[in-house]
Amino acid sequence: MKPSHTLNSAFLIPLLITTQVAAQTYSTCNPLTQGNPTYDSNGASFTVAQPGDSPQLTSKWYIMFGHVEFQIKPAPGVGIVSSAVLQSDDLDEIDWEWLGGDNSQVQSNYFGKGQTTTWNRGAFHANPNNQADFHTYTIDWTADQISWQIDGKPVRTLSPDQAAGQYPQTPMMIKVGSWSGGDPSNPPGTIGKLIPRVTFKVSRS
Repeated sequence: MKPSHTLNSAFLIPLLITTQVAAQTYSTCNPLTQGNPTYDSNGASFTVAQPGDSPQLTSKWYIMFGHVEFQIKPAPGVGIVSSAVLQSDDLDEIDWEWLGGDNSQVQSNYFGKGQTTTWNRGAFHANPNNQADFHTYTIDWTADQISWQIDGKPVRTLSPDQAAGQYPQTPMMIKVGSWSGGDPSNPPGTIGKLIPRVTFKVSRS
């Protein structure tokens, strides 16, 4: 069976300027990750072609604070989410997310210890025509603040006091990839107004 509808996300492998923590072993935070990136002159590409696809690259090491730059061209397609994430084994998270149905903005977000009882930590930033060109998206994470930047210009800054006890402060891996936020198997909290349900059409060859 071959999918008749394929969505691609082209990413350059992230440029990392970090302070590395002592060597640690790799652990998989998301056992549902499926699919593999492909590589060409633009770097890595991630294809979401069928339900359950969520190809990503994950570092095999951790950082405890640091400066990470991603050069990204997000994937187009309603219901498709492209993401660049710092995430710990304790589910602290700092991220960038792009919705494939909206190429005019990008979302910055953070979580502390996987606390998802509220969804008020995200912020949207103007990022017009982001699916047409590569841009540099930066996360600068210190003990004193998190700064999100687009092409070197700060768009958001967060201090521990502003995070109301949810400031990320455990060693994190770096992840980049695409997934179907609109996959029918996702819970209603994921599928909604911003991420509509995706229908996959499969044809036999």
